[in-house]
Amino acid sequence: MRFKFFVYIAAFTAIQSAQAAVVDTSRLVPVTGATNFRDLGGYETKQGTHVKWGKLFRSGEISRLTDADLSLLEKKHLNYVVDFRSNDEVARAKDRLPAHAEYLQLPAGSENLNSFMTLIPKLNSADSLMTSFYSHTEHLKAKYQPFFKALLALPDTSSLLFHCTAGKDRTGIGAALLLYTLGVPDEVILQDYLASNAYRKEENEKMVAGMVQMGIKEQVAKDMAGVKAEYLAATYNAIVKDYGSIDAFMTGQIGLSASDIAVLKKKYTK
Repeated sequence: MRFKFFVYIAAFTAIQSAQAAVVDTSRLVPVTGATNFRDLGGYETKQGTHVKWGKLFRSGEISRLTDADLSLLEKKHLNYVVDFRSNDEVARAKDRLPAHAEYLQLPAGSENLNSFMTLIPKLNSADSLMTSFYSHTEHLKAKYQPFFKALLALPDTSSLLFHCTAGKDRTGIGAALLLYTLGVPDEVILQDYLASNAYRKEENEKMVAGMVQMGIKEQVAKDMAGVKAEYLAATYNAIVKDYGSIDAFMTGQIGLSASDIAVLKKKYTK
């Protein structure tokens, strides 16, 4: 139950310091055709190493990348793209990929989004809806096991991007599991997750305004547009409840052996 304890003790200070500690120009990838596009490099691990810069990227959807954006990503050797969106989302906004980039779509769990969306107009707050979404664990193996296999197989000369539509929920869970496996402390994992609120500030304001125009209550729109510590905690707590611990989940469900974890740390930290 380690993460549940951590959230209640550390969330308040993490929320206050998230922007200062995480959101900086060195982390932001300056593309014009995507939001929330950032480098996971630089985070210090509990072992005193740091996540390598230029190897692991997270983002919102990339269907509107410009030619200049693609050229920039090619220079970063971005040769692998993992897409956590549903088939419907992909059909509406197909990724623009850098030259020679391999593409892997992992839609497991995303097909349930439409059923969640039908509830929105009836709500006064979306917190319970969001925590319910984050609490489902039955699809996590199918969604994230191939993601970690891709990370293990990625050539040392290449980098990898993983994303969903907003780059905050499904991508946020993936980033949290990855950083946990690399040994990044809980408070830093939470700060990286909460940083989507800052990286998506303008996009969130537009999203909220649009939802309000559709008759959705403003608080509901704000809950859905942003991220909160309790949302990520819902996933961690559900994993602990269903599988015993995060470590047990990573080995038993994601299929990482001790040697796999050692390889990931060697490949992505120094």
